[in-house]
Amino acid sequence: MSAFRLDLISRYLRPHRRTVLLGALALVVVNILSVTIPMEVRRVIDGLQEGFSIDSVLKQAGLIVALASSMGFIRLLSRQLVFGVGRQVEVELRQRLFDQMLRQEPAWVQEIGSGEVISRATSDIENIRRLLGFAILSLTNTALAYCFTLPAMFAIDPWLTLASLSLYPLMLGTVGLFGGRMVRQRKRQQEALSLLSELIQEDLSGISAIKIYGQEPAEEKAFAERNNKYRDSAINLARTASTLFPLLQGISSVSLLLLISIGSSQLQRGALSIGGLVALILYVERLVFPTALLGFTLNTFQLGQVSLERVEELLRRIPLIRDQNSSPHIKESLKGRIEARGLSIRYENSNQCTLKDLNFSIEPGELIGVVGPVGCGKTTLARALGRTIEVPMGQLFLDGNDVNNLRLNDLRKNVALVPQEGYLFTTTLAENLKYGDPKASMKRLEESATQARLIDDIKSFPDGFNTLVGERGITLSGGQRQRTALGRALLSSSQVLVLDDALASVDNKTASEILHSIRNENNRTIIMISHQLSAVAACDRILVIQNGRLVQEGTHNELLLSKGLYSRLWERQQAEEKLEAVS
Repeated sequence: MSAFRLDLISRYLRPHRRTVLLGALALVVVNILSVTIPMEVRRVIDGLQEGFSIDSVLKQAGLIVALASSMGFIRLLSRQLVFGVGRQVEVELRQRLFDQMLRQEPAWVQEIGSGEVISRATSDIENIRRLLGFAILSLTNTALAYCFTLPAMFAIDPWLTLASLSLYPLMLGTVGLFGGRMVRQRKRQQEALSLLSELIQEDLSGISAIKIYGQEPAEEKAFAERNNKYRDSAINLARTASTLFPLLQGISSVSLLLLISIGSSQLQRGALSIGGLVALILYVERLVFPTALLGFTLNTFQLGQVSLERVEELLRRIPLIRDQNSSPHIKESLKGRIEARGLSIRYENSNQCTLKDLNFSIEPGELIGVVGPVGCGKTTLARALGRTIEVPMGQLFLDGNDVNNLRLNDLRKNVALVPQEGYLFTTTLAENLKYGDPKASMKRLEESATQARLIDDIKSFPDGFNTLVGERGITLSGGQRQRTALGRALLSSSQVLVLDDALASVDNKTASEILHSIRNENNRTIIMISHQLSAVAACDRILVIQNGRLVQEGTHNELLLSKGLYSRLWERQQAEEKLEAVS
């Protein structure tokens, strides 16, 4: 085991060192008592040979009972202390992992896979708990058992002790032979479980698409393949374990038989007393369990180290999007002036820039529309404004501040991003609306719902604001989900509101009413990214993007007169609306 892992284990245990030391002290006492009891048994048996009185035997038996009871109580205490440390570290580590996960950029979860993250936060941390609880307790107990028991055995009969333990190297060799295989098999089982969890989560999230396209058989087949892979890995591990443990038990039984056979001849020659032989048998039996358990303990220890590496890999990951060390804290609300200076953004796995040399400025209180063909970079612009993706230094500014130099909390308090698919939590409408400001009053809640044109829908629900929306808002229509997400953003009182096709499922009339109700409120800057040109037409200015470049800019009427991309998009949409009206 590398020094790094030892240092890591000690770092996890350091905050609980008093409890760990107390547990270790309890283990020392347990092992002293476990060595003392066979000595007392030896004294009683040998005393009977010499004519002990019944009172002496009863007194000695009472002492043995007292020692055994004390040993059982202290052993229970040591387990509670050490296992309690493992549980405490488990809770702390899971909290750290969750906090670290929340600090990562959104693309990170998509890249690593939510199933993998869940696996590390559950099964890996469970393995670490076993490492810091059971494995350390068992290894410490085994080491102490040998340290205290071997001297006592050698004191009775050195040669008989060596003979009885002669097969133990074979037992340890068997552990070494099977241990590495079990670690690899356990890791494969863990990976198979992670893939299985990921598929379950994906299918539950995409159940509607599965139903729409009738892909239940395909998903059942995919699940069966992963499920069978997990079964095979679990069976392989079980086969190895079921082979190892009987072998260890068999070797220890042969060792005990060897002790009895050689000890019997020693008794005949008078070189060993009956009490001494009984004590040696008790000592050998005492070493059988920790030695036989050593294989499982080492497997647990090694598996815990693998899990330590997997969890530490996530804990050490530095978020790509984070506060700069020199980022000042802004106490006052920003005005909402936005400026792009040669803004160019390229995703990590892309060969070309999604946004190319964008230059524009937006004054506080302006209502700006952003339009363009599918895939032109509109959503990338929205994400850049909310800084949920990496933005190059010196290219995007809010009130003259580079967005990279603003603290993320300050930036996101002032810039509310409403995506097309606003995520709703499995709770009430009120809790979803208040997510941006949990302390908001009922009056503000109603105002934001009214602005989002959601209040009439809420009044029609039997439970009103207490209506449960279901997972991802499944009980609501697409338009209701979008207006709930919008109401949440309005409640946050952000100075900049970015609507990334956030009204796509809302009819043009309702979309226009929403824009009319929120524009110029508190001089709020609104950026409306949309394919609904009829709604965008009411904006103060419109930015037209094509292939990541800003190709046109102006009012609706100015852009129609210029006969460029915007006019073509407008004419196409007007023609489509006429065809829909006729049909």
